[in-house]
Amino acid sequence: MSNTHQADPIKRARLRWRARRGLLENDLIVTRFLDAHEATLSDEEVDAFSRLMELSDNELMDLLLARKEPEGDADLPHVHALLARLRAA
Repeated sequence: MSNTHQADPIKRARLRWRARRGLLENDLIVTRFLDAHEATLSDEEVDAFSRLMELSDNELMDLLLARKEPEGDADLPHVHALLARLRAA
């Protein structure tokens, strides 16, 4: 379990750092979500979150506002599930 996100404070800090976005709207949505749910995220959800954080700010905003759906490397069931949670937050 030592390799999991929840067991490793360094991984948790990296996730929080990656969540910092240049677009204020993204930053607010993502930060509020992490504030409420970070402690309970599964490793699969952390993977989904990391995939979303790899996107540009404009791509992420389009996904958060349901203007688009995930494509390519982000088009996975666990990414869609986490995105639904982010949209509801």
